[in-house]
Amino acid sequence: MDFETEDWQALWRELKGIVLFWIDAGVRIFRVDNPHTKAFAFWEWLIDAVRAEHPDVLFLAEAFTRPKVMHRLAKLGFTHSYTYFTWRNSKHELIAYFTELTRGPGREYFRPHVWPNTPDILPPYLQHAPRAAFIARLVLAATLSANYGIYGPAFELMESVPREPGSEEYRDSEKYERRTWDVARPDSLQAIIARINAIRHAHPALKADCRLVFHAIDNDNLIAYSKTSDDGASVILVVVNLDPYHRQSGWVEWPAQVAGAPADRAVQMHDLLSDARYLWSGGRHYVELAPEQMPAHIFRPRGYVGTEHDFDYYS
Repeated sequence: MDFETEDWQALWRELKGIVLFWIDAGVRIFRVDNPHTKAFAFWEWLIDAVRAEHPDVLFLAEAFTRPKVMHRLAKLGFTHSYTYFTWRNSKHELIAYFTELTRGPGREYFRPHVWPNTPDILPPYLQHAPRAAFIARLVLAATLSANYGIYGPAFELMESVPREPGSEEYRDSEKYERRTWDVARPDSLQAIIARINAIRHAHPALKADCRLVFHAIDNDNLIAYSKTSDDGASVILVVVNLDPYHRQSGWVEWPAQVAGAPADRAVQMHDLLSDARYLWSGGRHYVELAPEQMPAHIFRPRGYVGTEHDFDYYS
């Protein structure tokens, strides 16, 4: 497209017409590839014009570029924005980046959308990686951010071979060849993805980002954080093993009072991934995650555990 054409008004109107054509066909979400390489004034005009007629339409800026440019696109009207999550792997990197996203000035206009992989990017963390690495990145994406996505079959079937050493391209890329995917393969991540999406749907705490809190844990290979809904009724605590090759353990600092429990009562922690239940009391709790089993906990606190004193026949 020649955005510098003298007849730019006609070009803009025609491009808007293309968007409206797909809206009439039922499309409501537009992932815009590299919008930062096109005229910013065009996006501001287009998004405003389309949303004036169709306020439910969403625009995702697929822009991996300089922070100022990404923030500018968000200010122009893009509903969602790509992030640098794809390359944030260590505990320190994740805490620093998501603190910036949820506590920095951008929280007022920049709505982050995190992706563990894309059609163009097989990040180093997932190259030649075991199953646990894909599950850990999935859990992080789906719980750190209210909005996440994956490049489907390649992620579900754990494609992990790069084009060559040092490359972030897939060796067998759908961009250059026709692929046939067996997503029902026994080792597919389809079931765990479905379970995590069901957890997100059922728990309001995971539907927003502003009340994300990181919790101290005495092992740099483990990261712990919680989310709470605005009304405090929904609380989720997540612990992830960032080391996909080794069992890791540590003590997480998380007061049971967050779940509304009295200081002298135990809280039942229901792991929504494994369906296991644990009793926690006090403010420090031992966790251990074996990547070959499950590299993460997604805990739902279930209030406090009653005692005989709670029944009317106690004497």
